[in-house]
Amino acid sequence: MNKTIRRAALFTLLLVFALLVRATWVQFYDGQALADNKNNRRKAIDQYAYPLGDIIVGGNAITGSARTSGGDLAYKRTYTDGALYAAVTGYSSQVYGANQLEGIYQSVLDGTDLQLRTPVDTLTNKRADPGDVVTTIDPAVQKAGYEALGGNKGAAVAMDPVTGKILGMVSTPSYDPSKIAGSGSSDAAEWQKLGKDADKPLVNRAIRQPLPPGSTFKLVVAAAALEDGRYSSVDQKTDSPNPYQLPGTITDLENENKSAPCENASLRVALQYSCNNVFAKLAVDLGQDKVKAMAEKFGFNETQRDVPVRAYASVYPSGMDRAQTGLSGIGQFDVTATPLEMAMVSAAIENDGVLVSPHMVSQVTDADGTVLKSYDDAGSQRIVSASTARELQSAMVTVVEQGTGTNARISGATVGGKTGTAQHGENNSKTPYAWFTSYATDKSTGKQVAVAVMVEQSDAARSEVSGNGLAAPIARAMMQAALKN
Repeated sequence: MNKTIRRAALFTLLLVFALLVRATWVQFYDGQALADNKNNRRKAIDQYAYPLGDIIVGGNAITGSARTSGGDLAYKRTYTDGALYAAVTGYSSQVYGANQLEGIYQSVLDGTDLQLRTPVDTLTNKRADPGDVVTTIDPAVQKAGYEALGGNKGAAVAMDPVTGKILGMVSTPSYDPSKIAGSGSSDAAEWQKLGKDADKPLVNRAIRQPLPPGSTFKLVVAAAALEDGRYSSVDQKTDSPNPYQLPGTITDLENENKSAPCENASLRVALQYSCNNVFAKLAVDLGQDKVKAMAEKFGFNETQRDVPVRAYASVYPSGMDRAQTGLSGIGQFDVTATPLEMAMVSAAIENDGVLVSPHMVSQVTDADGTVLKSYDDAGSQRIVSASTARELQSAMVTVVEQGTGTNARISGATVGGKTGTAQHGENNSKTPYAWFTSYATDKSTGKQVAVAVMVEQSDAARSEVSGNGLAAPIARAMMQAALKN
């Protein structure tokens, strides 16, 4: 073979090798990228080619799949009591994708998760039967919260302090995910309507709308004071002038109840009457670093709180001056919290100072019910000592029995709580937010529950907006439902 032929042969072999490399790259890399592209219609066709797995509440499926009458998408998602459970399930839409549990467990629910495949499925490349997602939600608690919130704009979270299981997660106004599940013109119109709604029904207020928690945050400051050894019990008198002038200002911090015995009040009395002067001065005396450290133990400033849906961070700020630190002590300035966060505060206090990680999924199973993943063994962390927790429990009971939270009383149960009315708008020009965080223990069974409620907007007159008037009855309804089951 002469030199020219050898070179031509070598060049030809190189070309063949290059073609093989390119073909392999397209097959395994570009092909996967194209398959994963959100604009690839084949992805939606494959996803909705078969019925989806289900989300389970109380042993029953609250989702389903319906055969479509036309088009290239064979099935679409359906929901039972869609608006009731929207804050739990999220939506699964042929056009707009999926979010919350529908999005997180999409591969399990559509059968593409590798955990679902049997050896035979792997050999034949057959799509596996879809799995299910079993939630911790108690249908009675969910319904009680949803109905009690009614036409108000707000949210509520109920959880078991001992296990961390979320028993109810409600956000209002809600929406029916069934109405945006398909690809028709009515689905598009509903999507546009939801997107333009000023009340933002697609936002899960329970975990994704942190707002000033107002006086419910005083529990965190009280915990910091007790843990710091500043007071030996909630009945020890504080050094709290009334009125209290914010440091470096000429502003006197007023109490809502001007006749309340807030001067030098004990922590019990200060929580009972929600004395701003006590907790603002206490936050200044402790210093923002100590208050922040306690807030972070309870979960503030946590940016990766997954339940398993990612919750937005509740915030205790840094870099404040002393006056701002005083305002932070009453849950104002730049302090924000979600109902989930404030439920965690009450849950840790009720559970003798231990916070069990909140979660609303119990198990993920395959089509035969075999558990693929269990979340029942949630992690826990000691937040405060048992003695501090018991002191706070006692003070919270006083709030409900004799203070600002009387609307949360439940016959046959020990109930503790803390109200909050957070300022909203410049110079408090807008309707305040009404808060209530609480716990209840059944006296006969020992069963426990913690609940936090936030009412962002209601039809009540401004003078009637309060944690006790608006939020406490909602918490009571959810706690009663939890204790009955």
